[in-house]
Amino acid sequence: MNVLIVDDEPLARERLGRLVGELDGYRVLEPSASNGEEALSLIEELRPDIVLLDIRMPGLDGLQVAAKLCERDAPPAVIFCTAHDEFAIEAFQVSAVGYLVKPVRLEHLSEALKKAERPNRVQLAALTRPAAVSGAGPRSHISARTRKGIELIPLDQVIYFIADHKYVTLRHESGEVLLDEPLKALEEEFGERFVRVHRNALVYRDRIERLQRTPLGHFQLHLKGLEGEPLTVSRRHVAGVRKLMQSL
Repeated sequence: MNVLIVDDEPLARERLGRLVGELDGYRVLEPSASNGEEALSLIEELRPDIVLLDIRMPGLDGLQVAAKLCERDAPPAVIFCTAHDEFAIEAFQVSAVGYLVKPVRLEHLSEALKKAERPNRVQLAALTRPAAVSGAGPRSHISARTRKGIELIPLDQVIYFIADHKYVTLRHESGEVLLDEPLKALEEEFGERFVRVHRNALVYRDRIERLQRTPLGHFQLHLKGLEGEPLTVSRRHVAGVRKLMQSL
């Protein structure tokens, strides 16, 4: 995979180049770009598979470059590498597949590069754009800030959302992440695919396996992909869950 580095700081370009050079399967293209205009020109000329793109640069910034790339039929995958972490939502609105905060660590870069190989870049333009912002339908992926940077979780890999104080835990097939989004907003956006089973819990409808009553009279919901870890269903939601299960 050919990688183009775009950053207005020479030392940052050199460091990223060294990191990419330590990973098998990737080649750093020369020359690198120091601003947005150079980036667009070199992308047209060199046809990189992946662009490591800074956000704050003179002239066209990284977000503007990525927005222009979205207009192309076969754009490269974009991974933002920035010292500023406040642009995550804007980054994914312009089809970024990764968002790394400087100083970039080798293991995080490796994960982002691998992720950049997998998605269809053209389809990523609106993956994590909240419906309220875009005016479009529900997101197909959910973004979460973790120690790795920004992770994208496909919606069909989500098992449940559980609210706990000011955060929401998203449980998915490979683990869990914390979201800084209200459960109510998630229910409004994804209500057609999730069902509320408790005042603090939303469950992916297709994950429901069976509803079981315990000897103490409580109701527990068993979910596909979460064997041995049933969720409690509150009494007020039992009837709704039963009705849903009859239609599945």
